[in-house]
Order: sequence, then structure tokens, then C-alpha cells
Amino acid sequence: MKKDLRSHWSLRKMVTRNGMLYPILGFASCVAFLYMSFGDLKLSANFTKGPRFSFVERNGTQFFLNGKPLYINGWNSYWLMAHSVDESSRPKVSAMLQAGAKMGLTVCRTWAFNDGGYNALQISPGQFDERVFKALDYVIAEARQQGIRLLLSLVNNLQPYGGKTQYVNWAWQEGVGLSSSNDSFFFDPSIRKYFKNYVLTVLTRKNTITGIQYRNDPTIFAWELINEPRCMTDPPGDTLQDWLEEMSAFIKSIDKNHLLTIGLEGFYGPSSPKKATVNPEQWASALGADFMRNSNITSVDFASVHIYPDQWFHGLRFEEKRNYVSKWMHSHIEDCDKELKKPVMFTEYGLSDQNKDFQLSQREQLYRTIQDIIYKSAKKKGSGAGALVWQFFVEGMQEYSDDFGMVPWQSPPIYKLTIEHSCKLARIQGLIQENGNLKQLCSKRK
Repeated sequence: MKKDLRSHWSLRKMVTRNGMLYPILGFASCVAFLYMSFGDLKLSANFTKGPRFSFVERNGTQFFLNGKPLYINGWNSYWLMAHSVDESSRPKVSAMLQAGAKMGLTVCRTWAFNDGGYNALQISPGQFDERVFKALDYVIAEARQQGIRLLLSLVNNLQPYGGKTQYVNWAWQEGVGLSSSNDSFFFDPSIRKYFKNYVLTVLTRKNTITGIQYRNDPTIFAWELINEPRCMTDPPGDTLQDWLEEMSAFIKSIDKNHLLTIGLEGFYGPSSPKKATVNPEQWASALGADFMRNSNITSVDFASVHIYPDQWFHGLRFEEKRNYVSKWMHSHIEDCDKELKKPVMFTEYGLSDQNKDFQLSQREQLYRTIQDIIYKSAKKKGSGAGALVWQFFVEGMQEYSDDFGMVPWQSPPIYKLTIEHSCKLARIQGLIQENGNLKQLCSKRK
């Protein structure tokens, strides 16, 4: 205290002797105020200088962007938000998005959820961790900076990152749950309120970096309701259908800018018994999900399908799996061309490296088959609107990998194939001359 008093009296003497100190102090205070108030504007300005984005729209069986048909070559990196919580690990997120852009990829699918557990976005119903929300802000802002759009998934049917199990546990712990079954996520009124509150909070979130509400940000390509929904306690599918109808309408009541999909695996259900033969096996018809019925909901803009032949079949040779994938894709594209009259995206596809006979060349062959089918549909202006590989990551991220993941440039044949497919789709859309990155990327691949 005495030291402070001495400083105070010294300051008074200086003021008495030199009337200039007041203006100096005033100027310094003004500078400090401006810095504290606007010091981060440079960061915000840098992020908002990215490519000009418009909202992706849908017209019939096609996506449109700025009046032109849009076909998508993209990928999954589910971990972007989780890896952005710690600022020291954000460079890897940026590196992944930059790498995607350099391969000509245009959409990345990633999680916009982490319910309960470590670094949870939603700590408990209606309670959010601002650190983690800022991580999601960063992902969206950085994606815009790199010219990448995001397909953001809102909840998991599976347990990783909380999922519907966490919602059921919350309701049970609060004494309001109707059942301890995971499927009560779909029919319990209290849990539906939890999820609606979550959706409202996310969609109306104002990005702390860009200043744009999520629902007004064209960086977001679309929302995905739930990753791989199943309701096995109700095989006929009424429970899931009711939930999908209610939640899709709820999202559209808040956000009329963005497209919406479900996140289905694509299995045919009771509404289309003749299509059941296309399913991998009989079990796929009894999961409570129904591709045709679910995808026909008015507020669902495009259908979603996954491709995992080595998870669905055991004992088939690789060529048999590849032939099945061709049949699977053509069936869903035909459905969307003729009946649903909506685009269809194959939002996950992969081949496990844990198969007994796995060879990297098999992965390349399967991916080529998938991409060729998309390309042929695009050339005919069909509903096959794109595909997203599961999954890409960068070096030093093995903890996020699985038996499908890869660092793409460490697999040169797949890296080359990915770029070639990006260029083929870009030519159909007439984008190469408009996009400097694509022009440079594709000039040697005519």
C-alpha cells in the first residue's frame, strides 16, 4: 500500500510540473480502449475474406449453386470440432480443410455434437460449454476460409460422442424418463424437448469469429438430423417416422436457408417390400428405418445412404462386394430419379483395412466404382448428387482413425483418383475456369 501511495504522489507531482501528462494519459487510455474493444477485428476480418458463398439450393433431383447444377466430391472428418477445442491442435484442422480444398473437394461432413463426457459441447440438457462452441465456430470459419462447405450432423444414433444413449441417461437421471431403452430417445416427450432445445441453440448460435448466425451461414451445406438412425424396438418404423417428421419440420421452422437430410444408412423397410431384396440381408429390413418412407418426408431435401459392404457381408469375395455396391447405388439413384424426385448423397463409404484379404488396390477399385457411378449420374443430370469418403485425417492423428481412415496423400493411387474425380465433376459443372484452384489442379488432367 505504501508503495502505491508513493507512486500516487509522484504522479501528482508530475501532473503539477507538466500539464502535458493529462493529454498523454487520455490518449493512452483511448488507445487501450480501442485495443480491448477491437483488437480481434483483424482475426475476424481475415476469416471473412474467404470465398464468397451462396446457399446451396435444391431443384427437383439436383442441387444448384448460383443457378448451376452442383455435384459433390467430399469427405468425412468427424473430429474437427473435438480437435479445435485446444487452440494448439487447431493447425491440424486447418491443414485438413486446406488439403481437402487442394484435392478439389467441396463438402466435409463432421459432427456438430458431443453430448456429455470429455470436452462435451452439451454438458447436460440445455447447458453448453462455451469453449467447445467456440471450437465449432472455428471449424465453420476456417472451412469458409478454405472454400469448403460443411454437412453438420446433430446427434449420433450410436454411443460415441454421447448420442441418443446420453439423452436417455439424462432423462433417467432427472426422473422424467419413460424408459431406459435407448429407443426412448425417439418417443419420450422430455427427450424430444431436450433435443429441440439443442437444435434451437445450435441453429441460432452467433459465430464468435464471423458474427454470423449458423442458420444464416452459407458455409453450412446442410444439416443432418441423426447419424445412422435405427429404432429396433419398432421394426415397422412408425416411431422413427414420427420423430423424423416432427424434428425435420422443427428445423425448417427455424432455418429456411439450409438443406436438410436424415443421415440414413439406406436400408429398405416395410413400405417397399419388393426392394427388400436389394438390402444386404434380411436383418436390414427390421431396424425401424425405412429408406423410401423416411426420405419421402416433405421437409427432407435430399436422401442419404451409406456404403459398407464389408460390414454388411461376411465371406464374400471382393469382386462380389464391389458388384453389390454397384447394385446398391443404382437402386437408390433410380428411386430418387423416379419416385422420390430428390437428390441422393452417399454420405459415407469405405473399405476396411482389417479384411483378411485386404489390399490397398481393392480400396482404389471400390472407390473408383462409386465415383464412376456418381459421374455417370451427373452427366445425365440425374439424382446421384455426390459421395463422401469415410474418412480422411492428417499425420499424427491416429487416435481419431479407424480401419477405414487414411491420410490421403500417403496413398498415392487414391489421392490421384480423388483429384481426378473432382476435376471430372468440375468440368460437368463448368467450374474450372471460374475457380483458380480447380484451374490449376485440373489443367494437367484433361
